Order: sequence, then C-alpha cells, then structure tokens
Amino acid sequence: MSGIPAVTLWTVILGLALGSFGLRFVFIGFMGGKPIAPWLMRHLRYTAVAIIPALVAPLVVWPVPTDGVPSLMHIAAAAATFAAGYLTRNVLIGLGTGGLALVLLYLAA
Repeated sequence: MSGIPAVTLWTVILGLALGSFGLRFVFIGFMGGKPIAPWLMRHLRYTAVAIIPALVAPLVVWPVPTDGVPSLMHIAAAAATFAAGYLTRNVLIGLGTGGLALVLLYLAA
C-alpha cells in the first residue's frame, strides 16, 4: 500500500461515504412522495450510465501498469467496449467485451 497513514485513509473513506449518503438523502428524503419533473427524470436516467465511464476513463488514459503512459492495448480495449455497448445497447455485453478484449490483448502482447 502507499505511504498514506491508515487513520487518514479511513477518515477520507468515511467522510466520502457520509458525504455521498448525505447528498442522496437530501435529494431523496426531502422529495418524499412528490412527483419529479419530467425534464429532471430524463437527466437522472443518464446518471448511472455516466458512473462507469467516469471511473474507467482515468485508467484508460493513464494506466497504472505503464506508469501513466497511455498504451494502445488499453485504448483498444476501451474502443471495443464502447463499440459493443453502442451497437448492442447492453451495458453487460459492453463490459464483457472490454474485459475480454483487454485480457486477449494482454495475452497476445
């Protein structure tokens, strides 16, 4: 593990967890049973879809195995993931295709 003290690490993790819960609770808890505007629901539908690319994009652009240097293998696997997801409109097929592409490209290298 890195040189981050355990107390600092767990303080940050717990702080982020409480902050995340608080933001969700404020929105959901105060809304109660009130109807949500259609324009807001349309935007909220895309929130979950944006989470995975936001988590994965830094790993594609600055992969850890290459010490942050972009690699063709990671970019190709990301392109395969995007293509499969776009063509099939299925997140699981996209994720599976990307994972398989990354493993196959790793084994071929």
